[in-house]
Amino acid sequence: MGFIELFLLSVGLAMDTFAVGICIGLTFKKVTIKNALIVGLYFGVFQAGMPLIGYFTAALFAERVAAFSSWIAFGLLCLIGGKMISDSFQKEEVAENEQSLKFVKMLPLAIATSIDALAVGVSFAFLEVNVLPAILLIGVTTLVLSIIGLKIGNVFGLKFRSKAQVLGGAILILIGVRILSEHFGVF
Repeated sequence: MGFIELFLLSVGLAMDTFAVGICIGLTFKKVTIKNALIVGLYFGVFQAGMPLIGYFTAALFAERVAAFSSWIAFGLLCLIGGKMISDSFQKEEVAENEQSLKFVKMLPLAIATSIDALAVGVSFAFLEVNVLPAILLIGVTTLVLSIIGLKIGNVFGLKFRSKAQVLGGAILILIGVRILSEHFGVF
């Protein structure tokens, strides 16, 4: 697998984190460098880590994880999206929405958006891919695209504050539905 193929794979894997970055950005009044790095690092590290795990456990757990990965991602994204929608109806104004970057909120998002990368790691083992450069490219691409998504979401969130969280939650749920429908071969 050459650089161009790996880069396209990296971009494809990062699309969910890009969309989730947009959703997170919708809820912020201002995106700081610190916030951008937190989001980018969570997603980048998990997106790079999952293929590494998949690579080293290729034959042992591939069938078991593959059978449930779509359901896990669907459940996590629907839970988080539902919570965002529910939170949008609360009148409490938060000066800076950094609580949405806490470990308990970011961890499920990072796991849900990177489960598909586990299967990619399994395929790396069979395709004889040099795994270290591949996971570095996946991680950096994801970091950059999730930060770009965060900023895009923030720009739209500032303009459409009243509906931003509902939209963000709905997008997360739709991503979960898309993952589950791909599992069943619908899309």
